[in-house]
Amino acid sequence: MPPLDLSLGLGTSGLDDPEICTDTVATALEAGYRHVDTAQMYDNEAAVGAGIAESDVDREDVVVATKIHPENLSPDDVRETARASLDRLGLDRVDLLYVHWPIRTYDAAATLPAFDDLRDAGVTDHVGVSNFTPDLLREADEILDAPIAAHQVECHPRFQQPGLRALAAELDHRLVGYSPLGRGEILDDPEIAEIAERNDLSAAVVALAWALDRGVVPIPKARGDHVRENLRAVDIDLSDSDLDAIDALDPGERQIDPDDAAWNR
Repeated sequence: MPPLDLSLGLGTSGLDDPEICTDTVATALEAGYRHVDTAQMYDNEAAVGAGIAESDVDREDVVVATKIHPENLSPDDVRETARASLDRLGLDRVDLLYVHWPIRTYDAAATLPAFDDLRDAGVTDHVGVSNFTPDLLREADEILDAPIAAHQVECHPRFQQPGLRALAAELDHRLVGYSPLGRGEILDDPEIAEIAERNDLSAAVVALAWALDRGVVPIPKARGDHVRENLRAVDIDLSDSDLDAIDALDPGERQIDPDDAAWNR
């Protein structure tokens, strides 16, 4: 299996209206995105699949990722619902299949071999995990036969995840950053705004360019003109001084922090 080539992606959490979701996915692919992220939990896999089908981009050129709902992580449910996700997406396989949250029906010893089975069966090319702690990540790395291709977590300039970035380098997987704009908080951050103004860029592009430079694959949700605007980050090289200034920002709080998340146990 060739290594997973992950570029800045389109996040689809919250794109609940099917027509808007389909149009956004198609627009993003035509603008140059080659990575689309969805999940069973988002209840929009069918609309995402319709957007992929509507675009003129070759399916083989697009990394499509989805995630198994934490209620569906018993082995039989993993196998059954992953195939149901393919049906909704209208695809014969996904490029990347994640454990969405290691909670509720998740049991590492039982759940993870089912992901290996799906990879062996060609349902997915790669296996990923999301919202894992370092200990759970190391445990998964030991249990899985498949290499962990990606770990998806909240990551943005005010929540930089240095420990998980280092662990991604150690274990040789990609860190994928959801909420890379801090659920919009970064757009109004005065210190990011100062850097953005100095470079004649938007705050969003600055935050995304920082992530890319630091080895994080951001997956911003966007609609309308923001879809193309965010893609500008791929071609932006911030100065070392600007990158260092972002690195030195005071850390903020998680924007997504459910009570049953693994880090709260």
